[in-house]
Amino acid sequence: MSLDPSELLKFIRSSNKPVTKRDVARAFGIKGGENRVALKQILKRLEKDSVITKQPGGVYSVPDGLPSVGVVAVTKITNDGEVSAKLVDWNEQVQGAQPNIEIVPDKNAFARLKEDSRALVRLSRQSDGKDDDWYEARIIKVIDDSDAGTVMGMLKYNKHGPYLAPADKKAKFEFDINQGDLNGAKEGDLIVGEVLPSRGLKRKKVKVIDVIGKEGDPKTISLISLHEAGIVEAFPAAALKDAEGLKVPDLKKREDLRDIPLVTIDGADARDFDDAVYAQEQSDGGFHLIVAIADVAHYVKSGSALDNEAQRRGNSTYFPDRVVPMLPEALSNDLCSLRPKENRACMVAHMWIDASGSLKKYKFTRGLMRSKARLIYEQVQAARDGNTDDMTGPLMESVINPLYAAYDVLDKARIRRGALDLDLPERRVVIDEKGEMTGVVTRERLDAHKLIEEFMILANVAAASALEDKRDPKALPCVYRIHDKPSLDKLDSVREFVESFGISMPKGAVAEPKQINNVLRQAAKMDYSHLISQVILRSQSQAVYHTQNIGHFGLALGKYAHFTSPIRRYADLLVHRSLIKAYGLGDGGITDDEIARIDEIAQHISTTERTSMVAERNAVDRFTAAYLSEHIGAEFAGRINGVTRFGLFVTLNESGADGIVPMRSLKNDFYEHDEDQHALIGKRTKNIFRLGAPVTVKLKEADGLTGSTVLEMTGKSVNGADIEGLSFKTKKGPSKYKGKPPHKGKHGGPKKNYKKKKPRK
Repeated sequence: MSLDPSELLKFIRSSNKPVTKRDVARAFGIKGGENRVALKQILKRLEKDSVITKQPGGVYSVPDGLPSVGVVAVTKITNDGEVSAKLVDWNEQVQGAQPNIEIVPDKNAFARLKEDSRALVRLSRQSDGKDDDWYEARIIKVIDDSDAGTVMGMLKYNKHGPYLAPADKKAKFEFDINQGDLNGAKEGDLIVGEVLPSRGLKRKKVKVIDVIGKEGDPKTISLISLHEAGIVEAFPAAALKDAEGLKVPDLKKREDLRDIPLVTIDGADARDFDDAVYAQEQSDGGFHLIVAIADVAHYVKSGSALDNEAQRRGNSTYFPDRVVPMLPEALSNDLCSLRPKENRACMVAHMWIDASGSLKKYKFTRGLMRSKARLIYEQVQAARDGNTDDMTGPLMESVINPLYAAYDVLDKARIRRGALDLDLPERRVVIDEKGEMTGVVTRERLDAHKLIEEFMILANVAAASALEDKRDPKALPCVYRIHDKPSLDKLDSVREFVESFGISMPKGAVAEPKQINNVLRQAAKMDYSHLISQVILRSQSQAVYHTQNIGHFGLALGKYAHFTSPIRRYADLLVHRSLIKAYGLGDGGITDDEIARIDEIAQHISTTERTSMVAERNAVDRFTAAYLSEHIGAEFAGRINGVTRFGLFVTLNESGADGIVPMRSLKNDFYEHDEDQHALIGKRTKNIFRLGAPVTVKLKEADGLTGSTVLEMTGKSVNGADIEGLSFKTKKGPSKYKGKPPHKGKHGGPKKNYKKKKPRK
């Protein structure tokens, strides 16, 4: 038999589902025992070379191919009715990014899908080229039925009686409530309803099981996001009991740091201070740096009720009007807060750097410290700039000046190694004493902020290095903070985008932060530098916790762990425990049970971190929508911060609020989405709405319950010019569709009489 392995590979790659040996034999006309043996040997060789992979059931596919049947989770449902999903049983760290999956509309199951729904689907590949792989998923069975469970929203009345208006902006319908199922709830209450069986009913019904807030009460806003994310404020009684009666330990075998002038530097509104710093210049031009961190492991014992709850939470969650801490206040705001003039137990990182900022030596101890002063960023920066006060004046020579001198060395080292320099403005929601939003301010980024960041980064590097020195990851694991490189697809998209501005970016080169910084430096000279920064930010991978180290791309570091904030991140507590065991620092080291479950714990705390990030963002959306609800009809200046097939997302300059401009509101033309150019392009007028463009919009709707804000273009740009002034030249034509526009089919999806040229990535 003369079968070319390359032809065999081409056949497997082009198949829209995994193939069996019988499929291959039939396709190539292979008959007879001897020929089948030869085929088996070729398949084995291709599998050994990792060119193909053998899946359960004895079927073959390319390595990044998906099985023919699998369970998927819905990741996104657009207003156009397109449903994106991802395979549930998929390890991106090992298998890489999975191809795009789009669920085919199904008249029965499709309507029951929502974001995070799971379904058993049949998968088939829909492209010929490997680089353009995407999968079509046909529903076999919906696993999570939205008819069950609970729903949260506002109790309202119409002519038919009471109903629940969901707080989820993606909810597709409201729920009726029988008078007998109100359980004392009144109109305007924020309620939780249990969804009742609804077979044969036109509208679903709920029974009120809890009242969690009142309409108009600003405290309700965060409660919605808390409940939505499944975050519970109250600690279990057993965890609170574990936190009672704890005391600061005696010196005993601890290092005595009470005479060293360690200081904490935090924001003015900080309630806890978990890190303290000190720097001393050495005769060779280098520095001895000390970072002291609250010794949480001394108080939180592995396996206790307090530890179990901290692990379940994974991290603290921060809302504009409150904090849901990982640890009870007895620890987070007292014993583990490095208050000035009070003895505190600490984990200590001693680090020695040379004059070029390289870390030459490190040592970890447990100590007893006494903070010299509680300083705030603006106060320290003012002192550095020559405006001292009664507190900073006496500390200038012994504390503040050495800290800045060490920072100068570390900052130059950061620039040399090429850490990603995405300095995007950070906004803070301002809340008054009543808990109401009064505005938004941009956080000023001072050298004092950067100083603390560099000290913390160095301590995190030293912690990872110290654990690696023990060279036994199974016995003494390190939970790394890893940040993968951007995917080649995303880099190609960035390259095409920045080249339209005349900015060069090497093609086919391995991604390095220095290359991206070069793009940012070129962009800094242009009016649209913020636009390019946004595109680059969106190309980045998500940082996660993992026991297998791949480095931290954004920081340009080969090893990195979180050590510096164990009162608000469980990952840091795990690193502390590993260091305690590795270096024989007393009680509280990592246990055998934790080591056995370390991968599971790392995955869990990565998930809780993402959950908190979404909850925090949703709370800010709700605060800003409630704030804007009193300004319906007003015009605002903003910038386009997102471009999709169903409309534009605009960030308002003054409040930082994000709102949607629906596609249907863009009048006098039909706009097509050019994904590569991040733009909507008018088919007739060639007008372009592009990511980052300044616009003026009118506020049409703002709902504090859901956090949704709807905007409308005014026909003017920010400077009053006609909207056509926003146009740019593009390298490629905008069209991705043949036939009629793709927005008026069933379920809001495409009609049958058009064909998509290329799937959305």
